[in-house]
Amino acid sequence: MLNKIYEKIKRFILENYKFLIALILIVVTLTYEFPYVVYTPGGIVNLENRIKIENDIENKGSFNMSYVTLRKGNLPSILLSYVIKDWDLIKENEITSDNESVDDLLKLEKLYMNSSIDNATILAYQKAGKNINITKNINNVIYIDKLAKTDHKIYDKIVSVDGNTINTIDDLKEYINTKKEHDIINFDVLNNDKKATRKAEVIKIGDELKVGIAFLTTYEYDTDPSIKVKTKSSESGSSGGLMLSLAIYNKLIDTDITKGKKVVGTGTIDIYGNVGKIDGVKYKMLGAVKNKADLFICPEENYEEAIKVKKEHKLDLKIISVKTFDDVIKYLEEN
Repeated sequence: MLNKIYEKIKRFILENYKFLIALILIVVTLTYEFPYVVYTPGGIVNLENRIKIENDIENKGSFNMSYVTLRKGNLPSILLSYVIKDWDLIKENEITSDNESVDDLLKLEKLYMNSSIDNATILAYQKAGKNINITKNINNVIYIDKLAKTDHKIYDKIVSVDGNTINTIDDLKEYINTKKEHDIINFDVLNNDKKATRKAEVIKIGDELKVGIAFLTTYEYDTDPSIKVKTKSSESGSSGGLMLSLAIYNKLIDTDITKGKKVVGTGTIDIYGNVGKIDGVKYKMLGAVKNKADLFICPEENYEEAIKVKKEHKLDLKIISVKTFDDVIKYLEEN
């Protein structure tokens, strides 16, 4: 029985080997990833559908997060980038650090997204006068300088520094300033849930004492009313923070500040309400127009670029620039 099956397979291969070789070559050619990425216009995410707050009220308008579509550089996407006007081909090393792959970048962007959700939630609850209790700060190492003399690893979670609790990057800076150049600082960390001790020598960069690492803070907290924020595995990055904070805030208060409008935007947010610059404003604006946005909100630092894109593409889109969460609330309440 097995011999008959083997003979049939063998005969099929011998009779069709040219076709099979051609098929394999086509598949390899179309799926092989070159050291490029392609940025393309994205779309919008209606955040009303992503946020569930206990006893919330459905609003007529909506806050929407705009996004960029990032495609890996295989042959079809590269060829299309030469044909489609707003598909932009970029070398992989222009968006990644040394020895960092696109997959590494995406993993880091996931961490940025988690931090962004935490910042947005904390800010919105505080601004709405609702109860939120931060129970834990988690400081995740996201960068190690070339000049650093340390055995830290990316994604270490800092538990303590020389036995002291460090809540913010400013706390770490203050502690380092009590030391002298070449002093050794001990970090207790978790990496993949395993305890470890890292050492870092205090070095001088310019006129400042440093240890050559940077970390991103995520939080654990309790809220009243309770909240759930849904995300997709394909989503990452921190640029949706501003819109998420507005959407959460709008569900916590008694009035609908969208006033029935489809409000689309982008921008990072910190727990103090400061709005930060983002990349890819062109692709996000094109996605907003495609989805018939009534208003597009962007960080002040991106406004000049946004106006340029609006003129070049002749977009029918109202754009406002903001520096803070409060700037947006004031505009929406007055317009």
